[in-house]
Amino acid sequence: MIRIRKRARRLLTAIAGLTLLAAMTAGCRGDDGRTERPGADGLGESLLGRSITVYMGNSPAAEAIRTLLPEFEAKTGLKVDLTSFTNEQLSQKLSVQFAAGSANPDVFMLRPLEELRSFGVGGSLEPLNRFVSGDAEYDFADFSQAAVESVTLDGTIAAMPLSTEQQILFYRKDLLEEAGLPVPRTLDELEAAAGRLHDPAGGGVYGFVARGQRNALVTQLSSFLYSEGGDFQQGGKATINTPEALEGINRYVTLLRRYGPPGVFNMGWQQAAGLFSQGKAAFYTDASAIYAIAIGSEQSSIKDKVGFALFPAGRAGAKPYSITAWGLAMNAASDRKEAAWQFIRWATGKDIVMKSQQMGNPGARRSVWSDPRGVAGFPESYIAVVTESMRIGVGHDRPQVVNVGAARDLIGDIVVQGLLEEDIRAAADKANRDFQALIDKERSP
Repeated sequence: MIRIRKRARRLLTAIAGLTLLAAMTAGCRGDDGRTERPGADGLGESLLGRSITVYMGNSPAAEAIRTLLPEFEAKTGLKVDLTSFTNEQLSQKLSVQFAAGSANPDVFMLRPLEELRSFGVGGSLEPLNRFVSGDAEYDFADFSQAAVESVTLDGTIAAMPLSTEQQILFYRKDLLEEAGLPVPRTLDELEAAAGRLHDPAGGGVYGFVARGQRNALVTQLSSFLYSEGGDFQQGGKATINTPEALEGINRYVTLLRRYGPPGVFNMGWQQAAGLFSQGKAAFYTDASAIYAIAIGSEQSSIKDKVGFALFPAGRAGAKPYSITAWGLAMNAASDRKEAAWQFIRWATGKDIVMKSQQMGNPGARRSVWSDPRGVAGFPESYIAVVTESMRIGVGHDRPQVVNVGAARDLIGDIVVQGLLEEDIRAAADKANRDFQALIDKERSP
């Protein structure tokens, strides 16, 4: 559970069930003790002359915020010192800052399903419940439930959703039409259709492609598990060798081994998307956010031949992941929390999410997805698939542990063994024991 400093814990207890510090209706005290009166848009008027530090990863979400930042600074008087890093550089920089107990950055981007738990256990995340409570204009309930699940740690809101992605099915409309096949709605239908369209020797087309790299494939494997009724774990118990999980794993292995391309062991999303965009696969499943790459450039031979479909249903129904890919969090050690919150509130508010999504960054607010302005530029069939996936999706796409990388390696190895035609059940049993040991180690005092 997130470790909250004593002062913050007392504050949270005091305001439980109340409105946001009474700030949104009756004024509040600024970081320096001055009284500030929020304007009609909820932004405080006493931020003039103050500053915060923000760290961001390189992503469309960060670029949208950087582009729109001048209007926030002009409106509030708050100076934002924003620095961008590559994903790995950002994670390393944050780890160093938090280990030193630094008050900087005040606000930072993070990949919730990769880093939320590790940063939370370290006590570096400021709980945001008190900021969103009672703020009708911010409308926290507008965020998709699955996106909120991704940024919630042990019942505490640890970050705000910034961008989302869902697992969807990409397919070749022309190939299905020529073969007289419907769009697969179940995993059984997907497997059958992939078999019918698999023709690498004659037509140069594989039936199916997806990630095959041991670590990278785990996120895409997740929807297969969920749709068969399985998951990586249930609370503190590893469940990767349950009958339901094995059904999902076997399905993924079968599709890749029988109908996938050679060299699939070396395929991350870039390689798999590249092969599909070259017209060399009938079906491809991965994150919705990479749709523009999957359909290829304007010169691509399949540009107008790609369809989008909901992830096919298994025995438990259609259960694709629907996650927060990037979130905005607050440093628990920051001494400028009110100013930091105003930035987060602005960056994840309806107006900026609308503008950001119009720039190509898929947001987490349902109102924006249901507004014609928010979906302009996206293919119509894609919009329907994403919005439905947001409604029914599962809010995680990987094991929920601190050492996510190690867990992904353990689980991904089951698929690798299956592709090598080794015993999947034996591999799953071994992975489950090792995964349980990892869970137990992290849970021990």
